[in-house]
Amino acid sequence: MTVNYQWGIFIAIEIFSIVSLLLFGFFRYLLNKQHVSTNMIISFIALLLLEGLLAIIVYTETKEISTFQVGVLIFILYACTFGVYDFLRLDCWMRKKIGEWRRTSFLTEKDYMILKRQKNPKHVAKKYRISSIIHTVIFIVGKWKLWSYGTNSMSEMLSYMKDWSWFTEETYEVSPYVNETAYNIGVLWIIVFAVDFIYSWSYTVLSKKKD
Repeated sequence: MTVNYQWGIFIAIEIFSIVSLLLFGFFRYLLNKQHVSTNMIISFIALLLLEGLLAIIVYTETKEISTFQVGVLIFILYACTFGVYDFLRLDCWMRKKIGEWRRTSFLTEKDYMILKRQKNPKHVAKKYRISSIIHTVIFIVGKWKLWSYGTNSMSEMLSYMKDWSWFTEETYEVSPYVNETAYNIGVLWIIVFAVDFIYSWSYTVLSKKKD
C-alpha cells in the first residue's frame, strides 16, 4: 500500500524538487542552456503535481484526512505563494554567484536594488510583519474551523481559550478537536504559529533597537 511509504515517497519528491531548481540555475547561467533550464522548471511543477496526486492516492486508500495530507497541502500552498518569492531570491543568488565564477554579471540594476533593499533591516522587518499578519489571519480562521467541528457553541470554544490545560493532556478527548488527526494537526499548528510569530516580530524589535 502507498500509505506505508507515503513519507518516504514525499521526501524523495522534495529532494528531486530542490535538485531541479538548482539544476535550473546550473544549466541556465553556467552552461547557458536555456531549453534544458526550462525543462527543469517544468520538472519542478510536475513534481509538485505529483505530491498532490500522492495525497489523493493516500486518501483513496485510507478514506480519511491525515496529518500527511495536510502537510502535503501546506507544502503545495507554500510553493504557490511564498515559495515564488523565495525562488526569485534563489534565482537572484544563483545569478550573482555564477556570474562571479564566470567573471561576468547576470544581474540587472533592478536586481542590485533588490539585493540592497533585502539588507535593509527595516525592509526585512516590514516583510516579516506582513507575512506574520497573513499567517495570523489564516491561523484564526483555520482554528475556528477546526474547533467548530469539535465543539457545540462559541461559549464552549471560549472556555477552551481560557483554559489551556487540554494542550498538555496529549489526547483529543478533552480538547476542542473532533478526532485525533484534527488534534495532532491543531497542536502542531499552534507550535509552528508561535515560533513563526516570535521569529517574524523579532526583526521589528531588533530593527528598532538598532535605531
